[in-house]
Amino acid sequence: MIRRLSIANNSLSLQGITRIQTEKNMIEKIETLLDEIKSLSANDEKEVEALRIKYLSKKGVINDLMTDFRSVPASDKREIGMRLNELKNAAQEKINSLRESVRCHDENACALDLTCTPYPVKLGSRHPLSLVKQEIIDIFARLGFAMADGPEVEDDWHVFSSMNFPEDHPARDMQDTFFIEQHPDILLRTHTSSVQSRVMEHSQPPIRVICPGRVFRNEVISARAHCFFHQVEGLYVDRDVSFTDLKQVLLLFAQEMFGKDTKIRLRPSYFPFTEPSAEMDISCDICGGKGCSLCKGTGWVEILGCGMVDPAVLDANGIDSKQFKGYAFGMGVERVANLKYKIKDLRLFSENDLRFLEEFTAAN
Repeated sequence: MIRRLSIANNSLSLQGITRIQTEKNMIEKIETLLDEIKSLSANDEKEVEALRIKYLSKKGVINDLMTDFRSVPASDKREIGMRLNELKNAAQEKINSLRESVRCHDENACALDLTCTPYPVKLGSRHPLSLVKQEIIDIFARLGFAMADGPEVEDDWHVFSSMNFPEDHPARDMQDTFFIEQHPDILLRTHTSSVQSRVMEHSQPPIRVICPGRVFRNEVISARAHCFFHQVEGLYVDRDVSFTDLKQVLLLFAQEMFGKDTKIRLRPSYFPFTEPSAEMDISCDICGGKGCSLCKGTGWVEILGCGMVDPAVLDANGIDSKQFKGYAFGMGVERVANLKYKIKDLRLFSENDLRFLEEFTAAN
């Protein structure tokens, strides 16, 4: 009797040892396969498919473990089952990752070149005002004018006083100019004549410059006016400069910008910084001078102001007016663009409407 009990106890002990050993072997196999899967690599789709068959097919390694899983005691199935699921998911994710990787390296699939820019590249284009401004600059550059630039936030001297504006001139009023409240002597420039002043302060004749830039005025925004716009002003100072020189330069500019058949006329006007002063009109290229809505039936369209530099301006900026003379002119870039491209609403230039801007793509 005692001998039978001893044999039975030995049998139970062997079964326990076998169960523990089976569980340990299963866990070791799973851990080994996990490490093996993490280090997998492939160079092409064929290698990826071979790995899938090896690990995930019906005759694969993981499916063999599923078969062995049936012999695992019920008490151990929960833990080992969780590990098997973890192994299967890891293998599936790794295979998917390798497949995606080799696709991106397959020249026939996507031909990825990390040194290239994205394709297709949607190219932008220059703003119509930039196109017109550059064309104006190019025309005067061919006539020997250099480009000068200056600050948009200026002081009263360079904007007004050096340009012979009297103290009671309307341009100095708050309703026409943006002044800095804490520093009343500082303002947003109302014209690029301030650049001419700075050039004359630091240079001696001969001076031949154009001054493009943005300017600001306290205007109500409408189809014909805006609180900011762009100007190009020109200055030529030398000995024996005459009004005839000015007229010839402006005629050449008008014909280069609007066509060789363009005519100009000069009408007497007034500006504080020039004497004599004039407004320049060009012949309307829409009606050919016969009269239309653009030229208001006159056949002429105003385009710029000009004149001989007032001797007081030369003297105020350190140039001897007894030895030197000069002429100056100034035009609005928006005005020139309106005439060149037949645009009736000034606000279109600053609204960033792509439908409007894309119409100028061909001009770039």
